[in-house]
Amino acid sequence: MEPSFFHLALTVKNLPAFEAFYAKHFGFFRARTISLGDDAELVFLKNDKNIYLEIFPPEEDRPYAMSEADGPHYPGLRHIAFSVDDIDEKLKSMGEDAVITLGPLHFDDVIEGWKTVWLKDPEGNIIEITQGYRDQEDLVAQA
Repeated sequence: MEPSFFHLALTVKNLPAFEAFYAKHFGFFRARTISLGDDAELVFLKNDKNIYLEIFPPEEDRPYAMSEADGPHYPGLRHIAFSVDDIDEKLKSMGEDAVITLGPLHFDDVIEGWKTVWLKDPEGNIIEITQGYRDQEDLVAQA
């Protein structure tokens, strides 16, 4: 059996704010909670595309500031990305929750109609919202 993507694990300080943001703007809902003892819990959030976010409580303070723009440029996780039909409508629907760190930028020189914006979630994680991306046809045909 081929492996399939299961989840992205994140550690957050303010679970209610984080959960409300992803529920409101990206359709995530609680799929499971697991008690870790001492009033701490591990929470799995899921959306209708079967994408899971595994949310842990922090056990230590962040050793450095969160990145801005499109995320850190050193090895590691850079950002979380979601595809939408219309970035402008998505940003409008998000209102003040859309804290933009970069863009929107147009990449028409690569893919006509490709547009992307980056913003922060309540924890400061960078989220990319993109529209118009398409796979490169000659590479897909080879797969």
